[in-house]
Parts: sequence; structure tokens; C-alpha cells
Amino acid sequence: MNVIFMGTPDFAVASLQKLIDAGHTIQAVFTQPDKPKGRGYKLQPPPVKQLALQHNLPVYQPLTLKDDEQINFIRELHPDVIVVVAYGRILPKAVLEIPPYGCINVHGSLLPKYRGAAPIQWSVLNGDPVAGVTTMYMAEGLDTGDMILKSEIPIGENETSAELFDRLTEIGADLLLTTLEQIKAGTAPRIPQDDSQSCYAPMLSREMSLLDFAQPAQLVHNKIRGLSDWPAAYTMLNGKKLKIYHSAIVKGKNGKPGELLDAKRCIIACGEDAVELLEVQPEGSKRMDGRSFLNGKKLAKGECLG
Repeated sequence: MNVIFMGTPDFAVASLQKLIDAGHTIQAVFTQPDKPKGRGYKLQPPPVKQLALQHNLPVYQPLTLKDDEQINFIRELHPDVIVVVAYGRILPKAVLEIPPYGCINVHGSLLPKYRGAAPIQWSVLNGDPVAGVTTMYMAEGLDTGDMILKSEIPIGENETSAELFDRLTEIGADLLLTTLEQIKAGTAPRIPQDDSQSCYAPMLSREMSLLDFAQPAQLVHNKIRGLSDWPAAYTMLNGKKLKIYHSAIVKGKNGKPGELLDAKRCIIACGEDAVELLEVQPEGSKRMDGRSFLNGKKLAKGECLG
């Protein structure tokens, strides 16, 4: 099939690679503009652009798809289908109507649940037992189009959103290929979403990352897992931030919220049960395991975080 691909972050890379490997003709790759990163604020290309250039694919980075120039350019390519994977821009109706097979989106949730920018992270933040990917026909609303195929997987007890993200990336790429095969064969289902079952998964922010150890350990653990990739959950120790990337629930251990319950293992009391901090990063230092952190800080049992 003649495909225009639209995507930006790591989540979209596997889908583009699978399309290339499957022999689809990638007419153009649309992605977000390069952004400054790092200490020197040098412009860095998005992951999708990097892959596209490796395969000598034409790359376009418009600030909008709503002007006539961009719409006419896409129309002149005569794509069979437009594939959108975490592109980060709204497609206007004029673009949605161009390809005969439609605009197909790969979305990192089991729709209609978790419409929006951060479905994978919110599935972990909310402690969901399962997650998945949905392919759908795009419509003018936010992730409201008719569903095509779904793939569901369990979420591990200690799995972080970053780890789940990696698994769903590959699952989504495979589901995309199956979806395109069924669309071309005329066998793809078209299932309307039940809007009453939907909820919004907004972008994450730094303001939500401070931990409250007065909450039950399960909620504290979910926040650590859900924010592991960015912005990372944190607490305070002696006026400095302590970021936390991995944890585990410790049942039956109780104390004052934030209290260190073990001098050898970094077990912190919560409102109910406790959490063990398995990987942390003190302010101005590198990541380390919880025991190394205790050894370096020489914290005593009974001291409090937060």
C-alpha cells in the first residue's frame, strides 16, 4: 500500500519499521519539528525522523496541517492510507478525507478508555490490571473514531510505565500490520466506541510527582511506577529531592507515614502497609539501588522522608 506515516516519539518507531519491513511504500513521513535538548540546547530530531532518514525516506515537519499548502501536498501524493502513531497534531477534516482507506491510528489503550496524550502512564497510575493497544479509523474528535482491532496484555505488579511502553510499542506495530491487511482485504471490522465508557488521559506534569506517604502503599507504588519515565516521583530528605524510579509493596509493615522501617532495606511506611524503594536518585547524584542509598546516607531506622 502507498502510505503516509505520521508519528514522532519512540512509540511510533516500531510501527514505521514494521511498515518498511513489510514492503509498504512510504511516500512521506510527517513528524514534529526538531527540539532543543541537553545542556547545550542543541536541536535534536525526533526518533521517527532519525529512522526515516536512515531509510532515505522524505521527511516533513510542518508546524500545522491546517493550511492549504500542506493539504494539497498530501492530496497530490494520492496515499492509499495515512497511518498516525503518536504524531502530536490534530488532523483536519480535509486531511482525514483524502486516503480511500482512511486515516488509521495506533493508540496505546483499550479504547474507549484513556483517550488523550498519556494512556499508558495513566493505566499504571490507576493500578489497572491490564493494558493494550487499539487501532481505529480517525475522526474529528479526540480518539473518538470507530475501533478496528485490539490487543490486551496484563500489567506486571511492579511493572513501570516505561517498561509497559516498550511492550506495547511492539504489540502496536504488529497490530498495525494486521489491521492494514484486513483493511485491504475488506474484512476489517468497524466498531463504534461507547462514549460513556471513556475517560481522559492528560499529559503528565512535574506538579503531580510529589509522593504522599500518608496514602496506602498501593497508591504510592502506582505513582512511582506510573511516573518512572518522566517526570519521576520524588520525596524530600533534608531539604533535597530524592527521585524514586522503582519500588515494591511490603505488606504487613506499618509505622508513621514516611518513616524508615529497616536500616538495611529502604522500606518506608505508608498510610497502609509500606513500600521498599528499589532504585532512587538523590539530588545532584546518580541513580542507585535503595541499599546503596542507605549505606551512603547512613540513615537510621525511624528517620522520616517527606
